[in-house]
Amino acid sequence: MSPSQAAAGLDIGAVQAALKADGLDGWLLYDFRGLNPIAADVTAVGQQGGHLATRRWYYLIPATGEPRGLVHKIEKNSLAHLPGSTQRYAGRDQLEAGLRTLLAGIRRVAMEYSPGCAIPYVSRVDAGTVELVRQSGADVVSSGDLIQRFSAVWNAEAITTHRQASEKLYRVKDRAFDAVARRLRDDVVTTEYDIQQLMAGWFRDEGLVSDADPNVSAAENAGNPHYLPTAAAHRAIRKGELVLLDLWGKLDRPGAVFADITWIGYSGPQPPERIANAFAAVCGARDAGVRLVQHAAREGRELRGFEVDRAASAVLRDAGYADNILHRTGHSLGETVHGNGVNMDDYETHDDRRLLAGTGFTIEPGVYFDDFGVRTEINMIVASRDAAVTGPLQTEILALV
Repeated sequence: MSPSQAAAGLDIGAVQAALKADGLDGWLLYDFRGLNPIAADVTAVGQQGGHLATRRWYYLIPATGEPRGLVHKIEKNSLAHLPGSTQRYAGRDQLEAGLRTLLAGIRRVAMEYSPGCAIPYVSRVDAGTVELVRQSGADVVSSGDLIQRFSAVWNAEAITTHRQASEKLYRVKDRAFDAVARRLRDDVVTTEYDIQQLMAGWFRDEGLVSDADPNVSAAENAGNPHYLPTAAAHRAIRKGELVLLDLWGKLDRPGAVFADITWIGYSGPQPPERIANAFAAVCGARDAGVRLVQHAAREGRELRGFEVDRAASAVLRDAGYADNILHRTGHSLGETVHGNGVNMDDYETHDDRRLLAGTGFTIEPGVYFDDFGVRTEINMIVASRDAAVTGPLQTEILALV
């Protein structure tokens, strides 16, 4: 659910149905000064004009019955836009007593918590607050899949914005590789930063926005997955080198969601065998992940993020690249490029959240060395009985001269 949807009306019935399906007594949404952006997203607290939210607030959606909240007396209207009753506190004794009343009858409550911080993207509630809730008589469990249902599932309009953004990114990618090839053929000196800035201009032409300019990495810089050229730090793109483009963006409109792709080219007629073999391995890993997602969706079988990572990374390990893996297989997409949904991850974290219908994410295996790196990145959307890749899959390294 986007903030605008939350402000329009949180679907309490849908939340309660999900709680019952998962055997939970309630979902306790909590925030203090923006520490839990997921709670703010779901409830739109702090986004209502004229209402500050600088003190601790709690909003409980029980599996049955009316929602209830707990707010500070000087911010008594911070939950006024949400359904249910509200209790108020001032001092810490009133807070603790109010929390016990709020949680009366609640045995298992979901919060933005992840045991052992296995999924840090979910782990937004501090340990002290979890202790306080447990002292009030409730067992705290993770809200990971609830977050997905009510903060990461895309509606038809969001899916349309993703597909449109994807088409635009592929056009920008093609123009960027064409520009590199043309400059090399004409012996025009060009740099990573030159191409990046051309791409940034094409983003504006296409109506795309992002949190950063695209990544253009040549040779050894492609061995750093999070390299970004800047005006002060970049290198020339020369003949006979690998060139990696990583670009992500969304339409410049409310509720739009991101697309995120990575392609590679070689500024010569044919890449060395070492680069070609590494690229073949990452393509095989990508395809293994895609097949697993699609088969599970078509069979109606539950699939979790760590399983996709295992399937993809097994291909890389079998090919001899175990020591060259530096990151997970993929991440959630949303209104931010790294969304609130499940990640394809059993490497950096152990993401046991389910792939839910209506969620979008990347599949982007890569391997990295001191002198180059290769990655292929595509996007997928899961439907109720299928899963689709939303753009072309790169199968060969593009020859740029």
